[in-house]
Amino acid sequence: MAKKAASSSLEGTERSRPILHQRSAEIQPYGKIAKLSIALDLDACAHSVENLNQVLADTITLRDLYKKHHWQVAGHTFYQLHLLFDKHYEEQNELVDSLAERIQLLGGVSLAMAADIAETTIIPRPPRGREEAPVQISRLLEAHEILLKEARTMAREASESGDDGTNDLLVSDIIRTNELQVWFLSEHLVDVPLVRADNPVQTRAASAD
Repeated sequence: MAKKAASSSLEGTERSRPILHQRSAEIQPYGKIAKLSIALDLDACAHSVENLNQVLADTITLRDLYKKHHWQVAGHTFYQLHLLFDKHYEEQNELVDSLAERIQLLGGVSLAMAADIAETTIIPRPPRGREEAPVQISRLLEAHEILLKEARTMAREASESGDDGTNDLLVSDIIRTNELQVWFLSEHLVDVPLVRADNPVQTRAASAD
């Protein structure tokens, strides 16, 4: 009786019910290019896609490293670093979108899932636990340097292959954003007095000795 009532309740809803548990073959395998009409050679597209996916994996890793440190930072600079780490996280997140979109418009498939990112990134994995602020900053600076080295190389390769759009993204967005963030981080590791300035007379006298 209950089964009949349930069946009656479903009558006439066929077109409004979601079609669940659907599966099919991929429409585009990873590593293959679906050529778009962007007046760019197929080989150039494929090479840029490969390079950009590496930058994407490392940018996602750096972004998430910022969020980890944002949550776990400690010490008397907690508030300043808490805010700075989150600001840099948001800026890296914007770069992630720009990179993924560039990969797709070149006809490629962008990396997306955490497992694929972990397999691809060349940025060292940090421990799960909390670390001191100077160590957090050092890890971030090392990750930035990895990104900047590869971005400079890949920007030159994109320029040589005629892929001006990828070159512009790497130079104008990736390189400049990472350079600026390196500056903001690096200043936190300068060893200057917190509450008392060095005595210039004593400093000169010590130098003379």
